Amino acid sequence: MFGIALSLKLSHFKQLFEQPKALIIGLTSQLLLLPFLTFLLIILFQPQPSIALGMIMVAACPGGNISNFFALLAKGNVALSVGMTAFVTVLATVLTPFNFSFWGNLIPETAELLTAIHVSFSEMLKTVLMLLGLPLVMGMYFAHYFPKWTAKISQPIRILSIVFFAVFVVIAFANNLRLFLEYIHIIGIIVFLHNGIALLGGYTLAKLAGLPDNDAKTISIETGIQNAGLGLVLIFNFFGGLGGMAIVAGWWGIWHIFVGLSLSWWWGKKVDG
Repeated sequence: MFGIALSLKLSHFKQLFEQPKALIIGLTSQLLLLPFLTFLLIILFQPQPSIALGMIMVAACPGGNISNFFALLAKGNVALSVGMTAFVTVLATVLTPFNFSFWGNLIPETAELLTAIHVSFSEMLKTVLMLLGLPLVMGMYFAHYFPKWTAKISQPIRILSIVFFAVFVVIAFANNLRLFLEYIHIIGIIVFLHNGIALLGGYTLAKLAGLPDNDAKTISIETGIQNAGLGLVLIFNFFGGLGGMAIVAGWWGIWHIFVGLSLSWWWGKKVDG
């Protein structure tokens, strides 16, 4: 999050208030529509409680930092993408634990698992504030007062964050290899559908609201590209790397990069054509 914050400025927040309709639709898509669609998908497929909790965790996280690059590649509204990343990241300090707790306790099987593991909303809130809030404030402060140093360290920190994410994914799969091989067909289908309805839901909602295509593409990307790295950190911290949860978040983190690149490239080519 410190790396994301280095590229954020107060002007990014101000830009969103200049186009409030796109902001409202984007926030509705990412913070309300995606968790709701996730809930419906869980009701429909009835996956194992740990897999369902992994889906809820991913849906509760803010957008991933690569969404801004995908918006640029797709010829979307990059200013809206960066602004939404900033705004949702701030809101996620509270809404990530809230959404996870709310939707997790709404389904009897996952609620039973949460009770058995004794997951505390207040403890998760403190952890998310430390993981998101503190690095966000520090990063924006550093970028504002030390712009030259920021320009030098931004790229290395981004690369380092990718390495850390890769390490979490490797650990998640190494610790749950048997479970992954046993349920790869189920998890593969679920992540494919989950990510698909996130991207399609964001795009459809934006078009129904009458937003232009570049805004719709951006909101689709912001809804479908989630911060799976944060999800994995929370899963390891609160659930001890619980098999189904870790595999869903880890596989989502890999899958959404492939889909994001492919979809953004296709959208960008359509504009060029």
